[in-house]
Amino acid sequence: METWQKLLSLSLVNLILFNFHSTLLSYFTVTVAYLIDGNNFLGFISPSNLKNPQSKYNLALKLQIFQHIKKTRIILAFDGYPDLNLMTKQFQEKKFLVLYPPPGQNADQIIKEIILKQNDLRRFFVVSSDHDIKSFAKAKGAKTLSCKEFDRQLGKVLKKYKAALEEEKKEFSPSPLEINQWLEMFKDKND
Repeated sequence: METWQKLLSLSLVNLILFNFHSTLLSYFTVTVAYLIDGNNFLGFISPSNLKNPQSKYNLALKLQIFQHIKKTRIILAFDGYPDLNLMTKQFQEKKFLVLYPPPGQNADQIIKEIILKQNDLRRFFVVSSDHDIKSFAKAKGAKTLSCKEFDRQLGKVLKKYKAALEEEKKEFSPSPLEINQWLEMFKDKND
């Protein structure tokens, strides 16, 4: 398949998904939700990797951990053509959604559309350091977080998550002494 055909099919798929997601967005008004300007945030935390698709995927995985621990909802909006790795079911759920704009639009436009569709913005956070997006969100009643502020929140949650994983490893991993004791006990039974 030619490159232009792939891009056209991705654009059509994205347009269909965007229309589908527009109806899904009403679910995001019930609990705390974060609408994240993906390219803006990624540019803040890793400017040299902004064009690397793996960086977007890694960011989405970190945000899924954040979403799961904080029991919140995440809408992550990126510019450009859809990354097929981020269009899988894992990233297209009710509580975690990755969006790309339809052809001819950018993430800023869909972020504004999403803000306009929200019924209750009291617990709706828009994450961006883009002054236009922040001004628009504030004018509509949404709370805003700069990329720096959200990065601090994300870092704290990921740090707690890593500590919990380490603690879990300690609880379930036998020490070398315990391993030797078990080996000795089973060695004696075979004799």
